[in-house]
Amino acid sequence: MQQKLIVITGATGTGKTTVSRYLQATYNIQRVMTHTTRPKRVGEVDGVDYHFETADSFAKNHYIEAVTYAGFRYGSSFESLDAAWRRANFASIVLDTAGAITYAKTLGPKIAVLYLTIQDPAVLKARLLARGDDPKMIAARLASPEYSRDLQLPPALAPYAHVVVNDDWQAACRQIDSFMKHLALSAAGLPG
Repeated sequence: MQQKLIVITGATGTGKTTVSRYLQATYNIQRVMTHTTRPKRVGEVDGVDYHFETADSFAKNHYIEAVTYAGFRYGSSFESLDAAWRRANFASIVLDTAGAITYAKTLGPKIAVLYLTIQDPAVLKARLLARGDDPKMIAARLASPEYSRDLQLPPALAPYAHVVVNDDWQAACRQIDSFMKHLALSAAGLPG
C-alpha cells in the first residue's frame, strides 16, 4: 500500500483542526508532529502538541518547511513525517496554502489535499468569535493577505485536491468519508 500524507488546508475558521481530529478519531490517522522553539503553554505536552525544541536542537532536523513567527521557529520535518509513516501508511498535517504548496513541490503524488472552504465568508468570522479569539486579532487576520490567499484553492494544489465545503459539519463528514474511501482504494492500487 502506498504511503500518503493528507494535507489539510484552507482559510482560518474553515475547520482544519476539527477535520484533523475527525480523521484521528474516525480513521486513526495521526498527525505529523511539528517542531517549535516557542515555550510550552499551560497544559501542552512535548511530543503531543509539538516537539518543543531549543534553537540548537531545532537546527538539527531536516525541514520540508520552516518559518519564524513572533520570534520563534516553527517547522515540519522529514524526521516527523517518516516517524508518522512508520506507524501507518496515512498521516495528516494542517498547513496554510503556502505550506501546502511547499509539500506539493517536495512530495508530489505522496500527498492528498483536503481543501476546506465555506460558502458564506461571514460564517468564518462567527466561528472565530465562537472559539474565543480576540475580536481585534480576528479583524487583523481577516484583513491579512494570507487570509485572502487561503480563500482560494491555489492552482499548484489542484491536481492533489479534494474540496470540502464545511458549511454543515454532517455534510462535510460525508465528503471526508468519500475522500477517505477513494484514498484507501487508490493507495491499494484499486480503481476508486
